[in-house]
Amino acid sequence: MVTPLCQRSVGGGSFMAMEPDPSPMSDEPYRGPRSALEAAAGRRGIDDPGPDAGPRVARVPESHVQDTFEVGGLETKRDESLLQAVLADHDGVSAASATQRNGTVGVHHDPSVSRADIRETLESYDLAVAPGDEAFASRRASQFASARVAVAVLFGLMVATPYIGVLYPTRVEWLFYDPVTVEYLRSILDSRVATHFFVNLAALSGVAFLVACGPTIRRAVAAATEGRITREVAFVGGVCAVFGYSTLAAFTGFDGAVHYDLVAYAVAGVTVWKHFAVEEASVERRATEPAAAASGAESAGDSDADDRVALTDGGR
Repeated sequence: MVTPLCQRSVGGGSFMAMEPDPSPMSDEPYRGPRSALEAAAGRRGIDDPGPDAGPRVARVPESHVQDTFEVGGLETKRDESLLQAVLADHDGVSAASATQRNGTVGVHHDPSVSRADIRETLESYDLAVAPGDEAFASRRASQFASARVAVAVLFGLMVATPYIGVLYPTRVEWLFYDPVTVEYLRSILDSRVATHFFVNLAALSGVAFLVACGPTIRRAVAAATEGRITREVAFVGGVCAVFGYSTLAAFTGFDGAVHYDLVAYAVAGVTVWKHFAVEEASVERRATEPAAAASGAESAGDSDADDRVALTDGGR
């Protein structure tokens, strides 16, 4: 059973924020955001979206505006689909999108529906809505991070393919072809054709490094100019050293092996690891920050005015 908190008229309809009824007569009490979303979908007659459900398509009127929120509490793809369906079913809302991985919700709505109305509705589903309007920047940063992963993986494969087909057989010949084929490949690498071959590898690995590791390079340069040695400084310095060594070996009389493949593998490995290990951990941490910030604010408000409050790193 649910009770309305507020109701505002929007274009002949209404936008209503609901909250759970704490009545003891309720058979299934609310237990977290998933239960609240399920109850809201049941009240509105929305079918439970299946795992193979495709993206929702909606027509957004030109007069509608978009608001983006950073929320905590979306735990699964099912929560994401339920929230999208429930929000889109409200009067005055033409489309809604939710991203569980980075914890953002976007809503296209009529200007008569205020941002505060949508915030109340999200909070009524037991979702922790972060204060401020930084959700759009968070979603854009996540999209750029995904694009960097795609660049690192695709360019890494483009570098690995010619290495597997041409260079590796000449280095570990007993694992690959017969001696005649190996000698033929070596003759190609000793000819002028090899110049274009190595130019292509240098361009692919270099572009992958600059694009996929752009933020890492900027942080490493800033740390180096300040005289600090960090893991990012070591990584960027190592990749640059291998790239420079390979360039000398490929285009000068310097006798050495060309290791553009190591550059591509290092870039792809570090980029994927940072995206799926480090970024996922930061997303989970951000999901708990709104609730922690709210409880901290209440504690500070209840404390005496003369009491000193210690803020952790990042507190303002």
